[in-house]
Parts: sequence; structure tokens; C-alpha cells
Amino acid sequence: MPGLDTFNPASPEAQAIARLFGRTLVVMAAIFVFVAALITIAIVRYRARPGAPEPAQDFGSLRLEIAWTIGPVVIVILLFGLTVHAMRTADPPKTDGAPDLRVVGHQWWWEVNYLQSGVVTANEIHIPAGRQLLVELHSADVIHDFWVPRLARKIDVIPGRANRVWLRAGEPGVYQGACAEFCGNQHAWMRFIVVAHRPPEFAAWQAMMLHVPAVPTSGIAARGAQIFRDQACINCHTIVGTPGNQRIGPDLTHLATRRIIAGGAAENSPGNLGRWLADPNSIKPASHMPNFQFDESEVAALVAYLETLK
Repeated sequence: MPGLDTFNPASPEAQAIARLFGRTLVVMAAIFVFVAALITIAIVRYRARPGAPEPAQDFGSLRLEIAWTIGPVVIVILLFGLTVHAMRTADPPKTDGAPDLRVVGHQWWWEVNYLQSGVVTANEIHIPAGRQLLVELHSADVIHDFWVPRLARKIDVIPGRANRVWLRAGEPGVYQGACAEFCGNQHAWMRFIVVAHRPPEFAAWQAMMLHVPAVPTSGIAARGAQIFRDQACINCHTIVGTPGNQRIGPDLTHLATRRIIAGGAAENSPGNLGRWLADPNSIKPASHMPNFQFDESEVAALVAYLETLK
């Protein structure tokens, strides 16, 4: 899985933040070198020597006091100006325009809604490369923080309040995001990915997401579909075309097309999916996914069914 790389920005918003960090680091390094040089000079030149007389006493210098007052003020003003410039680039303007995406933070996963097409997915945000999208952020429970280091600034996701952030990728690729505000036991595994496609590929992906997967009518996959309906799965999850229509857990309509499961705790593969169904705590301890004590044949049937959800 790609890492949380803050030093390789892939959007103008992230570039502004990285540039601010770099410039601030240069200023801090210059201050450090200046202060270290003064300390070194004082140690070497003014150290006590055997037989040396008492040094002359200096009771202050108005010029020096003015200089070391004005100097820090100028530095603070410079950093303030750089920060304001970065904020104007990274923050969305105040607008009443409709957002492109609505992302809802849950303990511990992300719900993603495409407001124009109606596509719903989880823990993966697919976007067209080169296009700036306005994302509206909500929380279903506690305070979270939405952060895609290479693409967008950090922004809190607060219950009862909608925040907005720009999301844009200059080039196609996979960019990792995470919750950056401690939100409970599995905060570390409340991750997501942003997949930037070329525009035609994004249009094809979105059309695929609007396709309703067929319900299997025979074989082991059909048995899995029956288990999904008979157990409590439909009380928490949505699968379009079935009675499952709840948002307590992630929408599973196109689960088989996703790259990660369990909020990024594992890659999406039949083996990991089987482990997750057999014992969720083996992958993500203290998650809200219950252990149904499925036997091996039930796990195999459920995996076979979920693998048809494309």
C-alpha cells in the first residue's frame, strides 16, 4: 500500500503546503545556525583563561535591543505572509455551490457519495486526474480528520458540521489518505485511498459502479447470498438489488472491485476476506464488525458471493 508521503506533492494545494514547510524549515535552520554561531564565538573568544583579568562589564546596548526585537518581528511577519499565501491556495473559497463528493467519517471507515451520479462506495475515492473537486465532509459519530498528504490539507470532520476541502490530483495514480485525529481503538486503521484516473477511465469506472450486480441463483455463491440475507448482514450493509439497505457498515455493492478492506487494515483478496469473515479481530481488533462464528463452509460460501459483487 502506498505510504503517507508528505514530501512528494501531486496537486497545487499540496504543493503550497510542502513549499510553506520547506521555506519555514530554511528560516528555522538559518536561526539555528546564527544562534549556534554566536554561542560558539562566546565559548571560544570569551572563555575564562588563567591569569586573565575580570572582563569589562557591559550593562546593555540600545542598538542591540532594538535589533533583536525588530529581527524576530520581521521573521514572524515573513512567516505569516507565507502562511496566508499557502492557506489561500489550499483552502476552498467560500461558496454556496454544490459539492462534488460527500464523505462521511465513521468509526472506523469512510463512506463516499458521488452527489451527481449517485454512486456510493467506501474507503476508496475515485477521481478524474487534473480536475479539482469540492469535497463536503461529515461525521457520523466522533471527530475525525480527513488527510491526503500528497493531494490536500488536513481538515477536521466534526459531528453536526459540514467542512469542505479541495481534492485534486495532477497525474493518475493511487494516493493514500488517513484519519489524522485520534477517534478510538482503530483510529490507526481508518485509512482510505484516492485513485486518480484519466477522465475516460473515470467515466468507465463510474458507469461500472452504477451497474447492479446480478444475484447468483446457483452454486456456492447462491448459498453465500442466502447466508448474507439470513444472518444479520443486511441489518448493517447495503447491497443494491438485495434487501440490504443500511449504512451502519460500508456499502458492499461493488466490494469485489475494491483494493482494501477493513479501513485499509488488509488488501482485498479472497484469503483476507475469508479471514475477516471468520474472525474480524484477527485483522482489526475491537472493530464493530461482529464475529458470527461462521464455519469454514459458510465462510467459503460468503466469500464466493462477495467476489461476484463487481
